[in-house]
Amino acid sequence: METRLIIGIPVAVTDYAGAARWCRDRALAGDRAYAVSAANTHLLSHARHDEDFGKVMDRFDLICPDGMPLTWSLNAQLPSDQKLRDRVYGPTLMLEVLKETEGRNRHSHFLLGGKQSTLDQLTGRFSRNEIAGSYSPPFGEWPAEENEKIIRLIRESGAKYVWIGLGCPKQEAWLARHLDLLPPAVYFGIGAAFAFHAGEVKQAPAFIQKTGMEWLFRLCAEPRRLWKRYVVHNSLFLFYTVKDHVSD
Repeated sequence: METRLIIGIPVAVTDYAGAARWCRDRALAGDRAYAVSAANTHLLSHARHDEDFGKVMDRFDLICPDGMPLTWSLNAQLPSDQKLRDRVYGPTLMLEVLKETEGRNRHSHFLLGGKQSTLDQLTGRFSRNEIAGSYSPPFGEWPAEENEKIIRLIRESGAKYVWIGLGCPKQEAWLARHLDLLPPAVYFGIGAAFAFHAGEVKQAPAFIQKTGMEWLFRLCAEPRRLWKRYVVHNSLFLFYTVKDHVSD
């Protein structure tokens, strides 16, 4: 997959179709565990600002441009005939992959994270897919035995796609730390997609998403939880973007 650097992080030049095709090919190859991230400004600025988290993101095989600012940054580096028309929004990528694998028993899925009620809602919604397994882990830090249990459940399920909804940066750190121990499959750090698709959290309207202001919509909806993520990390993203531009 072709990439371009955005504040030092290699982001894929791809759309939904290209990302879904890449994931399908790796899932069918079944040769190892592949890590996929739908990255926004928060994740990239965190990876640039925090050396340890930067090493976490180095382990990812595919980093998609989830946020519109990332798509704009990519397009600024691309010729006019290659510019992207849209971002690769994680929750929508999940739907695209699930749609492509409906009714195909070689493309089973595993859901990791969230409340049991959330997983039950998702299993019902995606009943046309083969949901090989799901697991709602305990809150907080996990002992080694819990990690071993999760890896065993994924292996026993035989899933080709594993969706991890533990929240950023926990899901990325967990995936990177255990990547070499995980059975062959495509693993997605999918953030709030579980809550969105289960109908527990409202998504921003499409016109707001297109303007790149989804962060403001979510900040207004959950200010106490998200203010630091968006105020601090959006500012850091702008700072590093300008700094890199001046350096060039």
